[in-house]
Amino acid sequence: MTSDIAVRTRSFIDDHVLPVEDKSDGDIEVAGGEQVRVLLQQKAREAGLFAPHAPIAYGGMGLGMEQRAPVFEAAGRSLFGPMALNINAPDEGNLHLLDEVASAPQRKQYLEPLARGSVRSAFAMTEPPPGAGSDPNALLTTAYDWRINGRKKFITGADGADFLIVMARTEGGATMFLVPADRPGIHLIRHVTTMDKSMLGGHCELELTDVPVGPEDVLGEVDQGFRYAQVRLGPARLTHVMRWLGAAQRAHEAAVAYSDDRGLSGHGMVELMIADNEIDLAATRSLLLTACRALDAGRPGREETSLAKVFGAEALHRVADRAVQLCGGAGVSADLPVARIAREIRPFRIYDGPSEVHRGSLARRAVRRYGVSSNVTRSEATPLT
Repeated sequence: MTSDIAVRTRSFIDDHVLPVEDKSDGDIEVAGGEQVRVLLQQKAREAGLFAPHAPIAYGGMGLGMEQRAPVFEAAGRSLFGPMALNINAPDEGNLHLLDEVASAPQRKQYLEPLARGSVRSAFAMTEPPPGAGSDPNALLTTAYDWRINGRKKFITGADGADFLIVMARTEGGATMFLVPADRPGIHLIRHVTTMDKSMLGGHCELELTDVPVGPEDVLGEVDQGFRYAQVRLGPARLTHVMRWLGAAQRAHEAAVAYSDDRGLSGHGMVELMIADNEIDLAATRSLLLTACRALDAGRPGREETSLAKVFGAEALHRVADRAVQLCGGAGVSADLPVARIAREIRPFRIYDGPSEVHRGSLARRAVRRYGVSSNVTRSEATPLT
């Protein structure tokens, strides 16, 4: 079943989505913004491919993590493909979080319309310095006396979102709030200009001033926001890998075809780059599926998701960069898709946790497993002098 969905998704992307992306060089605003989202999502519904990750009760297919991987990869061949299938960030990650945590009234108000594609959402956690960035514990936005105050930055999709999931500090930790975007006190300060151009609604900076919230707006439990963030971030990192894997695969295919057409594919240095791309793509898929199986089995999978995210982000960047190099001058032009794919993939080494932060976590886990203190007491580990 899943392989059939992936095959049909690839055909749909090739026939309906790639022409829109190619015409606009992957710039969603040039392509038509919200208008093109509505158009492409309607075509995906008609093709029976809409929301493969969403609960069946809300019109989705209910695919698990491992089942999603080939489908999301097929959609990711186009920078606009995930948007067309309603599996793009941040909506896809927010949908997963709501499905896991939201109350019955919240599911009706927020989850159902998000799954059906009638609304968009944003996840407001990141803040400008010195607030929360790669370290969420630096969170400065507060929610005291049921009023949210703070500033958020790099909030993907905030312009045009119907609601926000806002992370704010509360008396005993942090809390997530579901906040309609038209609630008083929410001000869109600016779009942060970034190198990637395919994300609908941009990456925005927001000012939150005495935004009123109530108990009904709390997502999950008060003071448990950091715990719920892990519910969202693990799967979201993997679905990012899935989508960018599709884009990198397309860049690789385009580069191989171009170099072969130019009579270069038999040259030793060209063969090395092609082979290295094959290795990076295959290794990324392997780590991705391992992590997906961990989550499907109900395990937190923090180590597996970090491994897949770090390796995937860096390997797929290498694939796209080699694709540019293989295509020479055409590789830095809009004549081929490789330049825009390289442009869009590069930020993934930062988004959803910089590689360095994940490496730190992986190293600490390794020390706990294999370090001296994991096997012997401190006194036993102290050398005699």
